[in-house]
Amino acid sequence: MRSLRHWTPRYVVNRLRVLAYQRLHPGEPWLTRDMVELLKTRLTGAGRGLEWGAGRSTLWLAARLGSLVSVEHDEAYCRQVQAALEKKGLRNVDLRFHLAEPDYVAVVDTLPPARLDFVLVDGQARDLCALAALPRLKPGGLLVVDNSNLYLPCSSYAPHSRRPADGPASEAWGRFATTVKTWECIWTTNGVWDTALWVKPA
Repeated sequence: MRSLRHWTPRYVVNRLRVLAYQRLHPGEPWLTRDMVELLKTRLTGAGRGLEWGAGRSTLWLAARLGSLVSVEHDEAYCRQVQAALEKKGLRNVDLRFHLAEPDYVAVVDTLPPARLDFVLVDGQARDLCALAALPRLKPGGLLVVDNSNLYLPCSSYAPHSRRPADGPASEAWGRFATTVKTWECIWTTNGVWDTALWVKPA
């Protein structure tokens, strides 16, 4: 059973703030609020994108990218997202259902190298997805990892965050961290979870 020690007064306040914001902004993705605001300024509407983990983010990103490949492992949820896209008239999304790796991760291998403007890692096998996405990003491209505090060492006060002494959560996360060590990184938190963004050097 997971410890409830993180249910401090500060955490309760942060959680209530997140729930209130999500209710008031039902069309926004479940990333940190600061990351959503940042992406509003960074996504120009003409780029190519890839996301692992379909949902609210799919519709939101489709309105801000020229094209989007979205990968989802839950077939029923995939159908719901497809119906929502059709209802909104969004036809620039290639929504793909893949139950598990290796096919789930390997979707990125069907895309040309160094051509993606944006990647969101928010689904299954996040370490393998994040690592596989790096060569597909173009210079200046953005890579976003949700719940980054669970996988990479940080100083976040969000629950269950990894500390420097813990190291990365897997060998693949270790290789990812080494690769992006010199990249610009913007790390955000809402006190409940973190979302991090890396910019591939030009």
